[in-house]
Amino acid sequence: MNRDALQRYSLAVISHLLLVVVWHYFVVLGNVPKFVMPTPLDTLNALLTPNYRWPENIAVTTIEIFGGYVIAVVGGIVIALLFSWFRTLEMAVMPLLVSLNMIPKVALGPLIIVWFKYGIGPNIMMAFAICFFPIVLTTARGLKEVEPELLDLVRTLRGSRWQIFTKIQLPGALPYIFAGMKVAAILAVAGAIVGEFLGSDRGLGYLMLQVQVTLDTAAMFMAVILITLIGGLLYLLVLLLERLLVVRDARLS
Repeated sequence: MNRDALQRYSLAVISHLLLVVVWHYFVVLGNVPKFVMPTPLDTLNALLTPNYRWPENIAVTTIEIFGGYVIAVVGGIVIALLFSWFRTLEMAVMPLLVSLNMIPKVALGPLIIVWFKYGIGPNIMMAFAICFFPIVLTTARGLKEVEPELLDLVRTLRGSRWQIFTKIQLPGALPYIFAGMKVAAILAVAGAIVGEFLGSDRGLGYLMLQVQVTLDTAAMFMAVILITLIGGLLYLLVLLLERLLVVRDARLS
């Protein structure tokens, strides 16, 4: 790890620690009631409550976020690739996708519950619905950002569509794809939690609704922190993959 990277990560850790310190003293010095805002220690102690089934709820929310995200990434890239191959398909379907994306996803929640009942599956669908379009949009744009002369040259050499995609379009589109994947990582978290709020019997979002009744704010804070950590893990994995593929290709070129 070079010096610049070490400094960047150190500053990120310090800023988070400062936030925790400010949080602690804001509650302590301000005499804020625990049911309004707990201290960081009270929040950590909430993990010791076995009735909240933390491992199970964490696992369910993680599956929903990662499941919806992976399906959106794979499906979005495939759809964008088909758009690049078939111009007529793009002109017919892209406006439809834009119109569907204008529908508030929260409004789809009750319909999804009616159609598919409660469970992990509908929440995965909600996460997918929210983060699918940014991947399609950025990937389709990236696949177009290729010099026409280069494409004509490869076609002259009788390169197949798959060869054009893997050797020319995909490497050039990677920055666009990862830009969409980063945005989608954040949206996937929101989608899964919205799904749990609307109708679920497990997960961190469901747990937040349950502890809200008893004013267990510490457990609510802990659930929010855990949701943030899951989303942060997903975002970190995207960054590592981007560094592995995009940075490596840049060095090779």
